[in-house]
Parts: sequence; C-alpha cells; structure tokens
Amino acid sequence: MERTIQLPMGVISGWCVPEFESLLTAFVKNFTDHGELGAGLALVQGDEVLVDLIGGYVDRDRQKPWAPDTLCVVHSCTKAATALCLHLLIDQGRVALTDPVSRYWPEYDQAEKGDTTVAMFLNHTSGLPSLTETLKPGAFLDWDYMTATLARATPLWTPGREHGYQMTTFGWLVGELVRRISGQSLGSFFRQWIAEPLGADFWIGLPRSEHHRVAKLARFKPQRGLAPAAFTQHLIKDPQSIPAKAYFNTGGFKADAPESYVAEFGAGGGLTNALGLARMYAPLAQQGASGDEQFMSPDQVQVLAETAVRGGIDRTLMMPTHFSAGFMKTMNNLDRPGGALESLILGPRAFGHAGAGGSLGFAEPELGLSLGYVMNQMGAGILLNERGQTLVDALYQSQGYRLSRLGDYRR
Repeated sequence: MERTIQLPMGVISGWCVPEFESLLTAFVKNFTDHGELGAGLALVQGDEVLVDLIGGYVDRDRQKPWAPDTLCVVHSCTKAATALCLHLLIDQGRVALTDPVSRYWPEYDQAEKGDTTVAMFLNHTSGLPSLTETLKPGAFLDWDYMTATLARATPLWTPGREHGYQMTTFGWLVGELVRRISGQSLGSFFRQWIAEPLGADFWIGLPRSEHHRVAKLARFKPQRGLAPAAFTQHLIKDPQSIPAKAYFNTGGFKADAPESYVAEFGAGGGLTNALGLARMYAPLAQQGASGDEQFMSPDQVQVLAETAVRGGIDRTLMMPTHFSAGFMKTMNNLDRPGGALESLILGPRAFGHAGAGGSLGFAEPELGLSLGYVMNQMGAGILLNERGQTLVDALYQSQGYRLSRLGDYRR
C-alpha cells in the first residue's frame, strides 16, 4: 500500500505491502533514532516490488527532498556488480574460475603472479589488496595507469595462500578481465548485460547528464562509547600497514565528486538507488530467472552463494571474513570488541555486499527475495552499522527467522 509519513526530519513515502510493515517501522526508526539523513529501501520478489521506500534529504542542508530517481554512491556494493559481470562471462563459457589470469591479461604474468587464477581475483586472495607504490594524483580516474600498475606489482603474499579484502584494487583486477574478455569497458558491459535487462537504475560510470540526481554524502560523525573496528585502529597506528595503504593510497580520490562519478571505479564508484540494487539481485534470488528469461544458470548462481573464504583474519580488514566468489557471506563478529562494526548477519544461503557507510544489497534464495538499502549519511565501520542491520533483522524476523548458534539467521 502507498504510505506517506511526515517526520520532523523529512517525509517518508513509497510502497510497502502489509507483510513487511516491520521493514517500514525499522526504516522510520532509522530517521527518528539513528540519524538518517536521506535513504531508500527496496524489497523485490521476482518482478514484484514489495517495498519501495524513500525518505529524508539529498543534501546536508536539508533543502532538497530525496526523490524516487535519486542516485547515491554505494561504495563497495559496486563490487557485487563488477563480480556479476565476470560471472556472466563465466556462465557464457568464455572464461573459467580455474583459468590463469595471464591467459586473458598477459601483462599480469610478472612479479611472481603467473599462477594467479580468475577465482583469486574474485575471492580476495590475489595478494594485491593494496599497492605499496605511491600512486600519482588522479590515479583512480586513469584506468590504464591503474591496470598497468597492478600488472607490474609484486603480491604481498603468494597468491591463493592468504586473503585480504581488495578494497580498491578489486575493480581494476576483475574489471580488466571483463574488458579483455568482452572487448567492452566495465561500465559499458554492466549497462548492456545487467542494468538494462534487469531494469536497474545502476551505473558504473555515470553520464554527466545524470549528475543532477546524485545525493551528496555526509561524513561520519564519531559516536562516543562505540569501540572502533580493528581496521580503523590500524589506519591510525601504522601508516605502512595494508589497511592504511588500501585506504589512503588513492591519488587523492574523492568518491563524492563529478569526475569520480564518470570514472568506472568498479570497487566502489557505483551509483544507484535501493530499487536498482534490489533489481540487480532479483534473479540471483530466483535461481537465475528474470521473468520469462533465464538471466543466469542455476549452477552459476550456486557458485555465487558458495563460501570460498571462510574465517581467518583478513589482511586488510583485520577481522574474520567470509566471501564467496565476489560476494559477502554472513560475518558475525559480535563477540569482538569492535564487532558491531565488523558484522553482516544474513541467512546461510544469502549473499550480497555491503558498502562503506552502511549501504547493502543481497539475495536471499530461501525466500526468493532481494533487498537494497542506500543512504547518504555515512556510518561507522567498513560493513553494516545499526541502520542497515536493523533493516535486515526486521526482514528475517518477519519471516520467522531467529539468530542461530552458528551466528546467522535460520528458521
């Protein structure tokens, strides 16, 4: 049913079926209790939109309301879009997870990287979670410079032996494979093969004609008494650490800038809205089906859901992480001091990706549902914060799920 709710911090409007009224309640509470500025939330089942809510403002001065076509930088949610491009090529038989990267990118076969496989790019075990070479100003806006730099770089460990979140490098590693195999740029391939067929207003490389739709990001405001994540502690303590190099060695990149919107930054520069995220994941929650078409084979969708990296301290995030081939799985680290900022708690078959500040998209095959959540008020941590996780909690609890002893949501 259509809903409009007037709050002191803005209007919340949109669509919510009665079964998921608890999601609406949680979404409203994010504004009233958790400092939300502007946001969108969507829940999709196949072709049916069950929830499509927006609220708040696109600007820090609270002058311009969030609109149905507002776009937002979704940071690392973009990695799922980039990974999906490569998985489509795998599903088409044009490349395999076990193939050496050098078969498609010959220049990568140097500096002890010859045994790197396609799977290692997707599951964060390539050994290149960051670059030790100081990058030139504007490096992240120069695709050829970044791919050449990665091709000559020496990995920080033997590829495949350890794992470390490829915070920024993921987009060029996976994206260059997409470009070499398909002959299209990452953004062009994503647009033609994923965004347009699925009706997703999602861009990797946003045309300047669409920049007027972008919500401006508001910086994170530190909260007293909230234990920092281990990643944050390493940023402060050791400027030579992998976390610090991954976070600071960017050539002065600014996510919230017009030149960054245009760049096809496949690790964190995607722009979309909640419905765009949910629609991208929709066929992945339906065994690859999109309406009467088969977007991806069920076998390939299963690959996206299978855990490839399980636990162990991530060399970048400095916490236990769980990844499939390009997607995040449940990471319940609530028993750690900074665990509230190091966790993403889903069902055992669910897979998706969080973005810095708290955005999220994921597929839940058990329910046939996909969810998207975007916002412009940056939150704490590198995974979800209380705003995103409470939305996830509301979804699962409405369907009779409870937190299990294994740390995920089960019936």
